[in-house]
Amino acid sequence: MLASASRRRRELLEQVALAPDEIDPADIDETLRPRELPGPHALRLAKAKADAVAPRHGDAFILAADTVVACGRRILPKPEDAETLRRCLELLSGRRHRVLGGVAVIAPGGKRTARLVTSIVAFKRLTAREITEYVATGEGLGKAGGYAIQGLGARFIRAIGGSYSNVVGLPLHETVSLLAGLGFERARRLPS
Repeated sequence: MLASASRRRRELLEQVALAPDEIDPADIDETLRPRELPGPHALRLAKAKADAVAPRHGDAFILAADTVVACGRRILPKPEDAETLRRCLELLSGRRHRVLGGVAVIAPGGKRTARLVTSIVAFKRLTAREITEYVATGEGLGKAGGYAIQGLGARFIRAIGGSYSNVVGLPLHETVSLLAGLGFERARRLPS
């Protein structure tokens, strides 16, 4: 059971032969708490999503995740308009930032585990024209930090440290390990 409506997360799970049997997006309040730092925020949201969905699927493994893009202590939004997207890109231009992926798993019977994964992404210095052209594509709308590393946004990435799939939306190595650690058999074996 995947507690997310994210197409990217579904595609990543399919990539490692763990396509979810069912999808039940969690509907939770994702408001940042006062003085909450980016890492704890991402992990708290992943756990809250799993907790919200688990009562509806008591006999299933529940997988939930949340992705946060942070510059220092500042969490970047998922831009819903061109101006916010432009501000995100201007902030990321020529800088390194962190992509924090919170992953939570609840097994049948209630045993649970969670992990925070951090990737470091370095952006090239963007010209005003590059920002304008990228904003015009609309690709960064609704994406954490305002870009898609698996799309046109890849042209802005100078370097990445850590999990690439975490930046896309789900750290696969860690997710497979968490599932296997709780006894999810498909996570232990490769398909024939």
